[in-house]
Amino acid sequence: MPKALVLGGRNGLLGQALMEALKSAGTWEVAAPDPGRINYFSSSLHAELSALTDGLEPDCIFNAAAYTDVEGAEEHEDEAAAMNRALPACLARVVDSRPVRLIHFSTDFVFDGRKNTPYTTDDQPNPLSVYGRTKLAGEQAIQERAPAGYAIIRTAWMFGRGKKNFIQSILNICRAQGEARVVFDQIGSPTYAADLAQHAVTLAELEGSGIFHIVNSGQASWCDLAAEAVNCSQVECRVTPITSAERPSKAERPAYSVLDCSRFTNMTGRTPRAWPQALREYLMLENSGL
Repeated sequence: MPKALVLGGRNGLLGQALMEALKSAGTWEVAAPDPGRINYFSSSLHAELSALTDGLEPDCIFNAAAYTDVEGAEEHEDEAAAMNRALPACLARVVDSRPVRLIHFSTDFVFDGRKNTPYTTDDQPNPLSVYGRTKLAGEQAIQERAPAGYAIIRTAWMFGRGKKNFIQSILNICRAQGEARVVFDQIGSPTYAADLAQHAVTLAELEGSGIFHIVNSGQASWCDLAAEAVNCSQVECRVTPITSAERPSKAERPAYSVLDCSRFTNMTGRTPRAWPQALREYLMLENSGL
C-alpha cells in the first residue's frame, strides 16, 4: 500500500481528519510525527524534514501544519511566515529530489473579497492580512519549485471534531449567555474537515496536480452558520446579526470569499455536499459522543 505522511496529523483539526480518512480508505499506510518532533521554527527545518522523509519513505506528504491564528499573525508575522511560507518551501525542496507527492493546504484568505461571485482557481490572489499574505507566499514557494505532482488545496471556514472551532465556540457562548452576536456581512464557504479530508485523499489517489478549491457546497455568513448550528442543536439562544465594524479585528478579512470547486469536480467527478448537511452530521456525532 502507498504510505502517507501527515504533518499536523496528531493535533490539528484537519490533520486528525486526514488521519481518519486515510485509515478509513483502507488503502494507505499512515504516519504522523509526534508533536514536538519537528521544530518548524528551526534553521535546520529542511534537514529535519529530509531525515523524516528518508526514514519513513512516504509516497505522499499531506501538509496540514500551519499558523492559523488570523488575529495573532498580525503581531507575530515571523512565526506565521515560518509555518506558512518557510515550511511549504522546505517541503517543496524535499519532495523535488525524491519520488514523493506533496499536497498542501491553503486558504480563501489569499483573496481580497471584492468579487460577488465564487472565486475560481484562475482568479488573481490579493490577500488583505498577514495570514493571507504568508499563506500565498507558501503557495508561491511551492509553485516556484514546482515539484512533480504537487497539489495546493484552498479551503475555508473549517469546523470539525478534535479541536476548538467556530461552531463549538458559538454553542458554548449560547449555553452560557443565551445570546450570540455574530457578523453577518462576511460571506464564505463553511467546510467540514471530515469532508475536506476525504476529498483530499481522493485527489491524492487520482494524482491531481495544481491548485484546487475544496469546500462544502453553498455559501453563508458567519451569522447564518451560527444560527443553523443553534437550530440544529436545539439550544435556547438568540443569534443577533452585527456588522464587521461592530466586531473590531486586527486583521482585515475578505467580505466575500466563497470558493468555486468546479476544477476539483471536473477532475474527480465529485461535488462536495451542502454545508448544512455536513453541519448536521458533525453536530450529531458531537452530541452522540461517539
